[in-house]
Amino acid sequence: MLKTINRLVEPDEGSVRLDGRDVRSLEAPALRRSIGYVFQDIGLFPHMSVADNVWIVPRLLGDRDGREGRVAELLDLVALPRDFAGRYPASLSGGQAQRVGVARALAAGPKLVLMDEPFGALDPVTRDALGRSWRGLHDRLGLTTIMVTHDLAEALLLADRIVVLIAGRIRADAAPAVLLRGSDDPEVAALVEVPRRQAARLAGLAGPA
Repeated sequence: MLKTINRLVEPDEGSVRLDGRDVRSLEAPALRRSIGYVFQDIGLFPHMSVADNVWIVPRLLGDRDGREGRVAELLDLVALPRDFAGRYPASLSGGQAQRVGVARALAAGPKLVLMDEPFGALDPVTRDALGRSWRGLHDRLGLTTIMVTHDLAEALLLADRIVVLIAGRIRADAAPAVLLRGSDDPEVAALVEVPRRQAARLAGLAGPA
């Protein structure tokens, strides 16, 4: 699905529209550079500093001005110290590297960000912190975010709208609160039941208030 949005895959039928325009009417390289990306494996270039990794897309777009100040602003935005600009990926923790990945995704000022299991490889505390941090940035910057996740609890807590895909078909498309009320589709209902059951088990372990 994400690849059809940035034209790495062309759909056999239907269309993908970005700001009302069919993406097939846009030049693919320019389209891809107008979108921010955050991936599970992060994909930082190991031979490049944090600053160079963050600034890679603006540099490809020909932006030569204000690099140092803009990188500092982006590191502030993702809650990393500014002196991280000179570090290299090998010296970063998983959470720090993913924050650099987020800064890189935002560097060119995209309005659309595609995320593929962005926090899946992180420990639970870091994953929760980065998820909440991203949601705050999403609201603050007025972004559109499309995030792929297999963790329905994460989707319920972060999303405004959840689309459930099973075997390549849309089986549910609703706001989190609506999805939690139940579904006539047994596979969707089973999926929604998992975080509900986990919450009940945790409440039981905690005992009476």
